[in-house]
Amino acid sequence: SLRCPWIVYSARPHVHTAPGDDKEYVGFATLPNQVHRKTVKKGFTFTIMVAGVSGLGKSTLINTLFLTDLYKDRKVPNAQEQINQTVNIVKHTISIEEKGIKLRLTIIDTPGFGDAVDNTESWKPIEDYIDQQFEQYFRDESGLNRRNIQDNRVHCCLYFISPFGHGLRPLDVACMKALQEKVNIVPVVAKADSLTQAEVYRKKMKIREEIKQYGINIYQFPECDSDEDEDFKNQDQILKDSIPFAVIGSNVQVESEGHKFRGRVYPWGLVEVENPAHSDFLLLRNMLMRTHMQDLKDVTGETHYENYRAQCIQNMTRMVVGQGSNPTRDSLLHVIPPLSLPFSVFKLSYQLKAIKKPKNNLYKKKEQ
Repeated sequence: SLRCPWIVYSARPHVHTAPGDDKEYVGFATLPNQVHRKTVKKGFTFTIMVAGVSGLGKSTLINTLFLTDLYKDRKVPNAQEQINQTVNIVKHTISIEEKGIKLRLTIIDTPGFGDAVDNTESWKPIEDYIDQQFEQYFRDESGLNRRNIQDNRVHCCLYFISPFGHGLRPLDVACMKALQEKVNIVPVVAKADSLTQAEVYRKKMKIREEIKQYGINIYQFPECDSDEDEDFKNQDQILKDSIPFAVIGSNVQVESEGHKFRGRVYPWGLVEVENPAHSDFLLLRNMLMRTHMQDLKDVTGETHYENYRAQCIQNMTRMVVGQGSNPTRDSLLHVIPPLSLPFSVFKLSYQLKAIKKPKNNLYKKKEQ
């Protein structure tokens, strides 16, 4: 048969269908795979801070958590050096790869915290460091090169509580109160092998009561979705009931009955770090690495950082309005310290000046 060139013949196009499915298949169901490939290629970042007085095993626990030795070159200060010691911020960054997944892990240590005779506001350097990371992220986010922003915000703070005593010390309460709106606080009871099971239980109950009594906001585990299976819900409830985590750390490999494990040897027996009957180490590691790392990052970005960002914008707005129609750069520097004032500040200034102009001059009727 002849086909006329000027007539458009309609035909049903061939549509790819999913295997075993008679319905039309567009293809957007592969979006999770696309996101997964892109994210894996980019890699992940996570920043964790450890805080607490010296001698509670913070460094040992970090080495045990990530199977590395971050403090092999560290020098322990003597008694005379500790008298004049101030709170320092020490940063360690390592790259870890597991099954093709790359993680840039940053550990923030706080040596010197709580070691002075007068510990008034000894948490201020820690608080200032967290604010500095928020500030730097705010500047990068407001700048021109937003594609390669490096996230150095602190996503989690492991706060170490002494196993001795009946509960929280005044320094613990003051420090956690100062940091509660800036970072996700996860309290841990250090050196749990120095306590019996009954003592661990009483210690946890006392700390939980005091956290509630003093109104300390620690990291809250998200509620499970209704479609989650029962095993996941049970594990989540176990995590919630384990706060604060009673942990043990060890850098030593112990061998017993042909089995090697990280633990401690005592005259009366062995303590296994990863034994759930001995400590909450496995629960803490699974929470940080396997189940709640992304939620810790989400809460940091969507809650703590957003609060800081909103406060910055409020301060800038108040400063611009207070300076009238001609705010100076120097006046805005009091709101944000002088690194490189973000473009959004001047944009905000221009918008506010436009708002303050009298509207009756914008549209004038032509004189007849």
